[in-house]
Amino acid sequence: MTPYDPHVLETRKIDPQVFSTGLRNLAIVLALLYLGRDVLIPISLAAILSLIVAPLVRVLRRLGLGQNVAVGVSGLGFISFLGATGLVIGAQFFSLMADLPQYEETIRAKSQMLREVTLGPIEDIEHQVDTVLGRRVSGRLDDPASRPARAPAARSPGPAEASTLDLEGLPTSPVTLLTTVAARIWAPLQLTGIVVVVLVFLLLDHENIRDRFVRLAGAHDLTRTTTAINDAGERLSRYFASQFVMNLGVGAICGLGLTLIGLPHALMWAGLTALLRFVPYIGVLGVAIAAAIFAAAVSPGWSLLGLTLGFYAVLETVTGQFVEPKLYGHTTGMSPLAVIVAAIFWSWLWGPVGLVVSIPLTLCLMVAGQHIKALGFLNILLGDAPALTMPQRFYQRALSGDSHEIIRAAKAYLKRRTFARYCDRVLTPALFLAGRDFRNGAITEAQQATVRTVVATVIEAIDTELGRKSRRYRRVSVLDDDDIAKHLRRQRELAIGQWQGPIAARPHSVVLGVGLGARGDDLAAEILVRVLRDLHIDARNVSMDDLALAPPPEASSESVLLVCLVNLNRERPEEHVQLAFAKLGTLLPGAQLALLLLEEESMQSDTPIKVPTGTLVLNSFEAMSQHVVGLLVSEA
Repeated sequence: MTPYDPHVLETRKIDPQVFSTGLRNLAIVLALLYLGRDVLIPISLAAILSLIVAPLVRVLRRLGLGQNVAVGVSGLGFISFLGATGLVIGAQFFSLMADLPQYEETIRAKSQMLREVTLGPIEDIEHQVDTVLGRRVSGRLDDPASRPARAPAARSPGPAEASTLDLEGLPTSPVTLLTTVAARIWAPLQLTGIVVVVLVFLLLDHENIRDRFVRLAGAHDLTRTTTAINDAGERLSRYFASQFVMNLGVGAICGLGLTLIGLPHALMWAGLTALLRFVPYIGVLGVAIAAAIFAAAVSPGWSLLGLTLGFYAVLETVTGQFVEPKLYGHTTGMSPLAVIVAAIFWSWLWGPVGLVVSIPLTLCLMVAGQHIKALGFLNILLGDAPALTMPQRFYQRALSGDSHEIIRAAKAYLKRRTFARYCDRVLTPALFLAGRDFRNGAITEAQQATVRTVVATVIEAIDTELGRKSRRYRRVSVLDDDDIAKHLRRQRELAIGQWQGPIAARPHSVVLGVGLGARGDDLAAEILVRVLRDLHIDARNVSMDDLALAPPPEASSESVLLVCLVNLNRERPEEHVQLAFAKLGTLLPGAQLALLLLEEESMQSDTPIKVPTGTLVLNSFEAMSQHVVGLLVSEA
């Protein structure tokens, strides 16, 4: 049997004991991550930065520089780049703060306008409710005596008072001032210093650290361990490289666009946009809101605010929906839902830093699930590969009676591949799954009827004969009997005639698909005929009993080019196949003979089936259709 699509992963059965072991190990790991976050956060940040800097180190090594020199140059270059970016953004920020006083009147006017629009109606409603309910303590509502006494208006402080207020709360000595400032900046400086030191050592001792990790993870299985490490490293490197290039491009476009619409300090907003795009979901949203507030503050009208919000909305929509999917592709291999859940989980576990490192850390967990059996469920939960194969999805939807979804998926598949390949990769394996459950009694008679009805509906809907591909498919409500092959053949005969084509056909132009009598064989023969007719070949489905009947006077055995017996999972014994070939050789001596042997992988036999000399045995609809096309070309 032809194997499934190579890009579709097989679903593996999960042992309950292995699953419980994986959950226990996962709980232990999560506890360690939470308790050791003060140590693990700087190490994680350094490891991520090392993946960004490592490609530059490798380039410098290829140019002939030593390891230490390459690491030093790369580290200094990276730190200089970050420092220059910070200086530019900082200079722009201080310039913005210096310009704020000239926007004071605009800010005050718009604040008053917003208060009137938002709080004003609410206060009016409260006043009317108080009036209706009579909640005034005494007197008329307009009685000044009944109104609450207002607090005296705030008086502007005099020069002396202003000086007192300005100095209030500030340190009284330079030592105290320095101590206060150092206390505020010590934590971020400490984190930055640790990250830089760890980053340098990771780059300098990269090979040794990798060897130690391989030894720790599993030196007894170097192939699997090395594959896992390389897989994680390559995915992370591709992701960071793509994201770095993407964010730089978005920052440049943002700076140009904000300059064109007239927003001051566009360079600062562009830099913040490029940097905060590394923070999933909330980074760009925060910059857009801040830029919009600033636009409302600097412009007397509201047009600049609308242009700023519109620009960010269009920019993120285009990059998020069109550019990034093509640039990233399946760089991480994580599902979109897994990305969102990872952001929520790691931000809860490690705070803002966890949000930044959520995708890399979750990617490492997913790769571990691919290569460690006990953590296999992580790959299923986090990966973007389909949880079910296409045949499994077909059979699951058939059990549910959902023929519409199967047909939509089939038509999407047929836009890229042939009908024969669909039958080999999807339809036939799904029939094998159904046949296995039929034999084991795993489904009820009602479910069997539902599956037969759905299979018949799908085959009729995707058949291209007589323009069915362009017509709206219809659902088969109830089959006349439980034999799908007879039903499908009857439908074709009603559409194109009893003989399924002209009786007086030209020599060597007709291909006969013959089932061996079992229901699976007859259904496979009908599918083969539809596959060949999809290629505009005069193929007809007949049974052994039909061949024994007297043909019409206009019919001639010379019109038959090939007779193909179809055997599904060797449902008929080998002796029956040999007798059928002998009978066909007598009835149609001028026709070539072939056997289409379709076997489920779990039921394949190493013993080849015995057929007459010169009889071709093929194992897929696609191979048989190619063989028939070759015969017709040679006859022409």
